[in-house]
Amino acid sequence: MIKGADNMLPQALQPGDQIGIVAPASPPNLSHLNSSLTFFKKLNLKVKLAPNLKCVDGYLAGSDEVRISDLHMMFEDPDIKAIFCACGGYGTSRLVSNLDYNLISQNPKIFWGYSDITYLHTAIRQQTGLITFHGPMPASDIGKSNFNPQSELFFKQLFLPTNVTYDESISPLTVIHEGEATGELVGGNLSLIVSSLGTPYEINTQNKLLLIEDVDEPPYRIDSYLSQLKHAEKLQVANGIVIGDFHNCTPKDQRPSWSLTEVFQDYFQEIGIPVLKGFKIGHCQPHISIPLGTKAILSTHTKSLIVQPGVKEGQV
Repeated sequence: MIKGADNMLPQALQPGDQIGIVAPASPPNLSHLNSSLTFFKKLNLKVKLAPNLKCVDGYLAGSDEVRISDLHMMFEDPDIKAIFCACGGYGTSRLVSNLDYNLISQNPKIFWGYSDITYLHTAIRQQTGLITFHGPMPASDIGKSNFNPQSELFFKQLFLPTNVTYDESISPLTVIHEGEATGELVGGNLSLIVSSLGTPYEINTQNKLLLIEDVDEPPYRIDSYLSQLKHAEKLQVANGIVIGDFHNCTPKDQRPSWSLTEVFQDYFQEIGIPVLKGFKIGHCQPHISIPLGTKAILSTHTKSLIVQPGVKEGQV
């Protein structure tokens, strides 16, 4: 068991490097996936598609075995310098108990995705120490016609170690509880964070900055998730809360409901740690990419989140 290993930064990309695309969750939209290849070509990157990328097994992109095989193959292949998940959906929680974390630890490289990929981010980071990236995916975002140019800019952090600075020049930010805090940035999709509780892959939020985002969940479901995190004492031990995008998280019928703003106020206005919302991180456009596992500073005074680089200088 290598759990608790020190954080590992993957190497930065070089022009001409080869990246791999895998589908560890649901089947990707192949048209959008194919359209995304132009973007990677523009970045001067070569693309290798996982051999089982087009598999379909119900709501899964193939059996657990083939999805694990593709992940292991991409980590093991020395020519692959970064691994991008094609899309989210559902299925990554089914894989984590059978991943070869020693293989991943011995072959640290950029690993990128969001949404259902949150479960892999948490498991890989906590088992190996590898810094991973929360960002838009080929079939879910990059290959669509509405992919935002501002989202493209944040791929530059993969080529050169760079702080990611998010302030109100990107989007309006709202203070729910004042303060300033530092800590490793962890988290991602709220429902996936909650689904890790009570498992060997339960998210560690002690002294961390916790990022949360979600999509298509009514306010009462967000309330339920936050309640579970509170009962599990995951909110109280965090150093700060970063509230990303909650796209279409509105009441779904005509019954009385709190607004999402009221839910956040109820849980966070007296929590005693800085809480800032409005970050365009999640199921949104633009979607700002950030490393997970590196140190960050959250300040409500400057209304900013500054995240340390997620890569180290690559070998020439």
